[in-house]
Amino acid sequence: MRKGTALVVGATGITGGNLASYLVASGWTVYGLSRRATEQSGVIPVAADLLDRPATEQALAGLPITHVFYCTWIRRDNERANVEANSQMMRNLFEALDSDKLDHASLVTGTKQYLGSFEAYGSGRTETPFRESEPRVPGDNFYYALEDVLFEAAERHGFTWNVHRPHTVIGYARGNAMNMGTTIAVYASICQATGQPFVFPGSRTQWNALTDMTDALVLARQMEWAATTPGAANQAFNTVNGDVFRWRRMWREIGEYFGLDVPECPETPQPLESQMAGAESTWREIAEKHDLVESDVAKLASWWHTDADLGRDQECVNDTTKSRDFGFDHFRETRAAFFDLFDRLRAEKIIP
Repeated sequence: MRKGTALVVGATGITGGNLASYLVASGWTVYGLSRRATEQSGVIPVAADLLDRPATEQALAGLPITHVFYCTWIRRDNERANVEANSQMMRNLFEALDSDKLDHASLVTGTKQYLGSFEAYGSGRTETPFRESEPRVPGDNFYYALEDVLFEAAERHGFTWNVHRPHTVIGYARGNAMNMGTTIAVYASICQATGQPFVFPGSRTQWNALTDMTDALVLARQMEWAATTPGAANQAFNTVNGDVFRWRRMWREIGEYFGLDVPECPETPQPLESQMAGAESTWREIAEKHDLVESDVAKLASWWHTDADLGRDQECVNDTTKSRDFGFDHFRETRAAFFDLFDRLRAEKIIP
């Protein structure tokens, strides 16, 4: 497998951070682009705000990038603004890179491809399992806008591309706004400290239905594989662990891990944003008592995003047949992905 010079865009996030570490271990030269410089071992930091075109051009000038792995996004007040801002970020990136050296670009989106945008979440009623061939859901969606910018740049500059569509990524990352695993761990730790029950915050549909998730290293492996396998070029791939589960079992198993009582799922959702209102002071006390590295719960937990995932009123299962047919057969047990993450969070004094 030929190793190139990678630019991981969003290197401090859950997807980009794990990908950057994986590529370094695999023998790539890796530059990590983010608004604040990454401090990962082996990753060459590049700091720039992609919305600032001159700053982006200056930061990337002369870098011999052969492969771009685009793992970032920015959230605005509405989906039209999401489309405009995220499109501009990717355009600025491709304008700043030396297109003569660029061989390939990979984009990470997700299952809002099938479910609809944040504003219209659940408006997509694509039948499960979701397949890559499904048509786009009507309405604004910044995932579609990013795809269109990627496709246009690839055609103009002559590089190949891939799109990867994970579902709720599990992996180690601090301060990431889409990190269900750490959010659940923080919630469970607060339940431990306060004696409150470990109540499932989502809908009864999510409690009972089949679903799936994506380990960050499964995604990293698939991204490297697709970017370096000629037959996989110019394809979109769903990216999930390969198993399915029901939250009614997984939630109890997570509760057992933390030694918590798990009541039956309530008839109506109990969102974490409501349950955890005022948790800032509780977490500061927990952090002080256990000498944790982060006392600001807002830098660890993303109540709103976990509520969105667990509050859906529809089944969400992704078909990975296409990826397997093209030759990628790596898989991961989701329960093990959760428990490995929790073990690391404890070892690094992020949770007690």
